[in-house]
Formats: sequence, structure tokens, C-alpha cells
Amino acid sequence: MPFTTTHLRLISPLIHPSSPSIRSLVSANTKPFRLSASSAAMDSNSSCMLVLSGKSLAENEIAESLKSNSTLKLPDNSEVSIHLQSEIVKQESFDVELFMNSLATNRFGRLLIWSPRLPSTHDVVSHNFCELPVGAVCVADVQFKGRGRSKNAWESPKGCLMFSFTIQMEDGRVVPLLQYVASLALTEAINYVCSRDGLPCLDIKIKWPNDLYLNGIKVGGILCTSTYRTKKFNVSIGIGLNVNNEEPTTCLNAVLRKLSDSTYQFRREDVIAAFFNKFETFYDTFINQGFQTLEELYYKTWLHR
Repeated sequence: MPFTTTHLRLISPLIHPSSPSIRSLVSANTKPFRLSASSAAMDSNSSCMLVLSGKSLAENEIAESLKSNSTLKLPDNSEVSIHLQSEIVKQESFDVELFMNSLATNRFGRLLIWSPRLPSTHDVVSHNFCELPVGAVCVADVQFKGRGRSKNAWESPKGCLMFSFTIQMEDGRVVPLLQYVASLALTEAINYVCSRDGLPCLDIKIKWPNDLYLNGIKVGGILCTSTYRTKKFNVSIGIGLNVNNEEPTTCLNAVLRKLSDSTYQFRREDVIAAFFNKFETFYDTFINQGFQTLEELYYKTWLHR
């Protein structure tokens, strides 16, 4: 999945959490309706359901605004239904509370868009880039038009961690290096979860430029796309990782079962939260000190050594 540049239609300015129009949307007297979010209920003919939630009041106000204004769109203009996490009474898969409680960032991952089934998380964040705060993330349980190298489309089943998030940069010369920072953050996130929970260390490696291999088998990949607008690069980073789906290759939990008698299973929520916690630290180092500061750690995870 090489770094590529795409040209997307960008619509309106970034919404700021202190905007009076956003604050006016929150009403203590409004009682939200309740619904069930079921992956099984989402077939190819259904509208795409997007469920919004935030880490803090500021992000939740942005979520309120996005829903109230029906802001989020898909590239093909297919039907989208937007809901708040507070309206969901039954969510069968992604545990938003677990993710948010494990998240310790100041920017990344704090506004979450979750969907039980959608064409592509990458399309959601890239097509709506200017409507979202930097660091917003879209996660899907099932993805049926995922994007890969050479414009390949990928179907991603349940059990796979699929997410895309936004980032903005001014120096275009270092934008291609973001895929290396993201790759490193993902390997270190997996290592962190193993260490924290007393699990065997998994032999997760980076195959240049942006694929992840486990015991010599591909289990993940990273896609970065960018557009240039108003003297800034709007970058969308997409990540796919086989966490609990053994097909078509293998996954983290399948390898873990061979190494340990423990009943522990990697959870997508733990991995993505650990990823953002690592990525934010690495990104700040990358911006302030350059990638050379991360090179030694990066090469330790290289498959090509």
C-alpha cells in the first residue's frame, strides 16, 4: 500500500468546538430516541449508519453539530444515517466506552465515527476532511470497498480492525514519512498490549514501505492519501489489521493461541487506543525532531534486516 496522492472535493471550513452555533445545539430538555446497532441488520441495500461519539464535551458538541446538520456524506452520495452514541441501546461489536477509557491523547482518536458496515473508512474521513477536526477517526466492523495499493478494493470481514483518521501538515517534504510513523506506532501498540497483559511477544514486523507481517505472513497494511488546500496537506491515514479473523491469512489471536494457553484475546478497542497513544507521541517527536530520532526503533521492527 504505497503512499499516494488523491484529489478530493473539500467543502467547508473546520468546525471549532468553541463555536456558539455548536453550543446552542445541546439542550438538556432533548430526549434522544434509542436504536439498536446490529451488523447483521446492515445489508448492501441499507443506508450506511454512522454513530458519533467524543472523548470530552468539546468532541461531543462537534458530534451533535455533525448530526444536526447532516454534514457527513459518502463520495457516491448514497444514503447515510447519522446517530449519536447516546442513542444506541444495543451495540454488538465495537465497545466505544472501552476505547475511550483507554485513550490518553490530546488530539488523535477523540472524535469517533463508528459504523457496523460501510464501503470504506478511508472514504468517510477523506471525503469529509474539512468537516472533521484533525485526529477524527472512523472505525468499521465490516468494510466492503476498502482501499489498497493500485486502487485495489478489499473486503474486510468482522474481526478485522479497520480505521482511518485525519491529520494536517504544512511541510510536504515529510508527508510521505507519515506511513512509517504509523507503521511503527502500530507495531509498538501491539507490543505494548502484550507487555501490559503478560502475553508472549508477537513477532510483528514492518515490510517496507507499509505492510505488517506476523511470522512471515501479512496481517495488516497502511494507506496514506493527501490533498493540498490553503497551504496545508490534508492527510488521511487508513489502517487494516487482522485481529480476530483468521481468513484469508492469519491474525493476532490465532498466533497468540499457539503461543499461550491463556484465554486472553486481543480486542480491537485495546489495539486502536494503544495505537493512538503511541502515534501521538511518535508524531510529536517526528514533527519536532525529525524522523531520524525514530529510525533506530523503526529499523528494529524491519522485516528486511
